[in-house]
Amino acid sequence: MRTREGDTVVDDAAVIERVRSGEAEAYAELVRAHTPVALRAAVALGAGADAEDVVQQAFFKAYRTLERFRDGASFRPWLLQIVANETRNTVRSAGRLRAAAGREAGLLGAEPLIPESADPAVAALAEERRAALLTALARLSEDHRLVVTYRYLLEMGEAETAEALGWPRGTVKSRLNRALKKLGRLLPGPGEEEGGGRHE
Repeated sequence: MRTREGDTVVDDAAVIERVRSGEAEAYAELVRAHTPVALRAAVALGAGADAEDVVQQAFFKAYRTLERFRDGASFRPWLLQIVANETRNTVRSAGRLRAAAGREAGLLGAEPLIPESADPAVAALAEERRAALLTALARLSEDHRLVVTYRYLLEMGEAETAEALGWPRGTVKSRLNRALKKLGRLLPGPGEEEGGGRHE
């Protein structure tokens, strides 16, 4: 698989082969190419202020187990699986669950800033919607939160999501469908207060 790194395209399989052949420094190309999505995943999954540490540890573990990486597989879903596990371990070992506000602050920091020229009312509304979405996401089960995060926040395709989560594609479809229905009930509609949801 090819990954865009700035203006360059990185051939993940070729880089992995170089690393396996003894060119350890080539691993830095994978790190540069996949760090942004790994950071977004760690933040979205609850790592908060520990996101950079989680990602660093995930890259280290991926490097140490690169020999077990299956030829022909996509590197990004494999890496994000490690990031998800590291995030889970970090949150558990710290003995604290991240609040929606912490995830929101981290996620806002991971996103590009709204240009100063933007209408302040539009910017405030966008932040309010983002906060409502993150609050609703926090109320989903872990499986539902994972599938929505991978498909929409990390913009992964269905096949990549299935590979990253280790689920069959049918499971991804059904869990995503249920998660979106629950999100629809949790998110306020136009003119509704946050948390009110829609009435069915």
